[in-house]
Amino acid sequence: MLASLAVALREYNGRATRWKIRSTTFTKPNRSVIVAAVVFKFHRSLLQKLVCALVGAPLLCVAAEDAAHQKSPEAKPSGGAFDAHAAERFAKLALQCVRKEYPNKISHVLNSDADVAPPRKLTPAFCGCYDWHSSVHGHWLLVRLLRTFPDAPFAKAACAALKESLTAENLRAEAAYLRGDGRASFERPYGLAWLLQLCAELREWEDPQAHEMLANLKPLEDAAVERLTTWLPKLSHPIRIGEHNQTAFALGLLLDCARVKNDERLAKLAADSARKFYLLDKNCPLAYEPSGEDFLSPCLAEADVMRRVLTQADFAKWLSQFLPQIPRTATADWLPVAISPDPSDPKLAHLDGLNLSRAWMLEGILSSLPADDPRRPALASAAEAHRRAGLAAVTGEHYEGGHWLGSFAVYLTTQRVIEK
Repeated sequence: MLASLAVALREYNGRATRWKIRSTTFTKPNRSVIVAAVVFKFHRSLLQKLVCALVGAPLLCVAAEDAAHQKSPEAKPSGGAFDAHAAERFAKLALQCVRKEYPNKISHVLNSDADVAPPRKLTPAFCGCYDWHSSVHGHWLLVRLLRTFPDAPFAKAACAALKESLTAENLRAEAAYLRGDGRASFERPYGLAWLLQLCAELREWEDPQAHEMLANLKPLEDAAVERLTTWLPKLSHPIRIGEHNQTAFALGLLLDCARVKNDERLAKLAADSARKFYLLDKNCPLAYEPSGEDFLSPCLAEADVMRRVLTQADFAKWLSQFLPQIPRTATADWLPVAISPDPSDPKLAHLDGLNLSRAWMLEGILSSLPADDPRRPALASAAEAHRRAGLAAVTGEHYEGGHWLGSFAVYLTTQRVIEK
């Protein structure tokens, strides 16, 4: 028996309307559908259109859930299904915001009147996309998609945007800003970890422009590494929240980036920190998730970083103690998808991103378990349910989510999290 909760987007008269759908699908062991029950929550003004839609295509006689999603490229599993057409939508979200300075939620320590300046003066490379870290991973998104689809229609605009932002002059100013008085905690660890992910993406890209941009980034990269390597040895406890300060997600990015760079010192520090914080953890309270503004899962992110530092056998054993509630059957019920109550609210929109990050964390965990591990079907079912719900929410309708959700969608669909 398979139950899943999803978010769907439908178009009526050219206006996007968000529907909440709770669906329960009963299946035979071979996953063929017996019957599906669907409960809708919708605006009263759409009742007439809903009835028409039901008459035209009865939802209670649906085919298998997988087949229903074949029409949507972005809803398919990432393995082989993410194409240039789907990528263009995410590229446009980043291109619309990487140089869009306002609105801007700035995190800025003022030392004097001289520090009163607009974002383009303070952080000229990463002044767009509502906040610094979103601008950083918006630039990462463009690099990632250019590497993946170098001949796509958006490639020329993406190259131009990167060239405009990642100049030597801009990045020297960024490094000077980061090293300024009172900024030891600026974007630590989330934004700094994404900055290193941007550097890693450029480092792996065999392209002259990428080499130039990486060289330009070196002063800022060095400053970020210095900040993190000074902080981590002093951090006495992990930060177990579902937002930016979380240590587990940042440590995962740091490990991946250090290994791309062959930075053994940084890789050892990140791995040792993960073991220090999480190796003895047991019975993670997954039932307490999510908090109302989470975009990262504290439990799943911890498992996703630990699979990077343990052997396959040790990780499988550790996971049994850490998340004993993972079932041994092909069901997604154990981890329901999240529903954002208001995608136009900057904080409440976080829940749409939670579905995306949960999906890639589940895939990462799955990739590190033995082929015969009995938890694999449950992890795969939950990952697929979260993928579909998360990708359906990346619409760009509201800037509060549109400025960053595309990056999470690309991180998931290009399977960056499980690259070796």
